[in-house]
Amino acid sequence: MEELRITSLFDLNETIAKEIFTDITYPWDVLPKISAFITELGKTLPANEYDVAGENVWIAKSAKVAPSASITGPAIIGKDAEIRHCAFIRGNAIVGEGAVVGNSTELKNVILFNKVQVPHYNYVGDSILGYKAHMGAGSITSNVKSDKTLVTIRYNGEKIETGLKKVGAILGDHVEVGCGSVLNPGTVVGKDTSIYPLSSVRGFVPANTIYKKAGEVAEKQQL
Repeated sequence: MEELRITSLFDLNETIAKEIFTDITYPWDVLPKISAFITELGKTLPANEYDVAGENVWIAKSAKVAPSASITGPAIIGKDAEIRHCAFIRGNAIVGEGAVVGNSTELKNVILFNKVQVPHYNYVGDSILGYKAHMGAGSITSNVKSDKTLVTIRYNGEKIETGLKKVGAILGDHVEVGCGSVLNPGTVVGKDTSIYPLSSVRGFVPANTIYKKAGEVAEKQQL
């Protein structure tokens, strides 16, 4: 299951949350730790670089936050991040440096690596998005199964138990998700992969591929 490992999915130098991944193999095991990690990390952030904007809310002085945005702690908004009109950050959220959280986008229990873009009507819950991952307009992570049972990760015919009721999507670095797509609970997408618009994605999608539809995944051609 090497492809599912944290080291295969992310450049950990591209997140302020690097230490949360220490001694953890698979990314979904980080999700229950986000809240406590933010609370402790926030206390160490330099006052000359971050403002305390509410209970357990730290916002970099260089970040741009629209007056209409709602941010509930624990939350850290990184340097040069942009939180746009009516963004709804519900807590347990780390927004990386230079990241964009857009119009009416909702976040809950997430780590967005540096320069992630979720810019238009996205829902991202119980998820981790790697460096420069981008979700097209209206694409969402579905984080709870319809029957409310624990989420499993589907990988090469296996079902890997997470022990968690809520797991959204894990997107590796540079993943592109097309507009209007749904990433079903427990979706893991490898680095540098593109998802076609209006896709319903489930399970594992390998790195360096193009997901066209279920059962049709093509390798990217090297230019």
